[in-house]
Amino acid sequence: MGVALTELLLIKEINLEFLRNKTLIVDSPMWLYQFLSSIRQRDGTLLMDSKGNVTSHLTGLLARVSNLMQQDIKLAFVFDGEPPKLKHLTLEKRKGIKIEAERKFEQAREKADEDMMKKYAAMTSRLTKEMIDEAKKLIEAFGLPVIDAPSEAEAQASLIVKNNDAYAIATNDADALLFESPKIVRNLNMAGRKKRKDKLSYDVINPDLIDLNENLRHLNINQEQLIALAMLIGTDYNSGGIKGIGPKTALKMVKGYGNNFDKLFNDAKWDDFFDFSWNEVFGLIKNIPVNESYELEWSDIDEDKIKKLLIDKHEFSEERVDNQIENLLKAKTKGGQKGLGEFFG
Repeated sequence: MGVALTELLLIKEINLEFLRNKTLIVDSPMWLYQFLSSIRQRDGTLLMDSKGNVTSHLTGLLARVSNLMQQDIKLAFVFDGEPPKLKHLTLEKRKGIKIEAERKFEQAREKADEDMMKKYAAMTSRLTKEMIDEAKKLIEAFGLPVIDAPSEAEAQASLIVKNNDAYAIATNDADALLFESPKIVRNLNMAGRKKRKDKLSYDVINPDLIDLNENLRHLNINQEQLIALAMLIGTDYNSGGIKGIGPKTALKMVKGYGNNFDKLFNDAKWDDFFDFSWNEVFGLIKNIPVNESYELEWSDIDEDKIKKLLIDKHEFSEERVDNQIENLLKAKTKGGQKGLGEFFG
């Protein structure tokens, strides 16, 4: 979900060449939800195999991961652990939105309105444990690291980037900045050409880069003020923020109050909107659990595991899967490497 910070931020457009030979830590839940929302049939229903198992997330991973690996971009994937208690309110709110979207989808289906079906179907995406487990299997079969965060994936990924074990987090959520991620790369999961609605032309989607320190200087605030600013607007832990306070007003307020957050949130009437203190949210963001002893190890791709999961279990086109693997092998040969593990590790 993220915080509504982007209109305040300096954002630099980049390209895949800029990211060549760099290590990126993927916010896996965000990518998987994006695949579930965007990779659908014309009427908005998910891609499935003949047994009714959803395959949209695997389709997205197969195409995007293999493409980025061929661009010499090193990937590692972090998954969520136990969500903080304060996030449960937001999760319940999202659940309600999905239920309402499902109701409207059924209404649109009764009217055979494909445009509305597609619109509401994209809002009903649910990421199940089975989908997550299969995504992990495919990622590992590509020889890429999988890290399980104790809590929020963005917080764990931020730690890895802060430790200089990666260049940036690949996520579209600006809330990674609250966990002190030095850099965020957005739109990596959909970079490239995207057909317009008129189907006669294409928009080019390029990734972009957000640098934390550059933006703190640009906004003339410190890290703790950035957290307070986000809390005024609304985070995953205080959904909706303070009614009537947008990003520009929030920025003006945190500058005016400095680090006197007690007075800031008291004057903003925090207690009128939330039945928990601002200190709980602030403390959670500052001290969210992370695993300091993570490991990042790359290896060769396992063709048999990829084919067993995609072709044997989910009926992917054998030709399509073979082509993706062949393209990876060609990229390895072109690079003059000894093995895919060396190439991508």
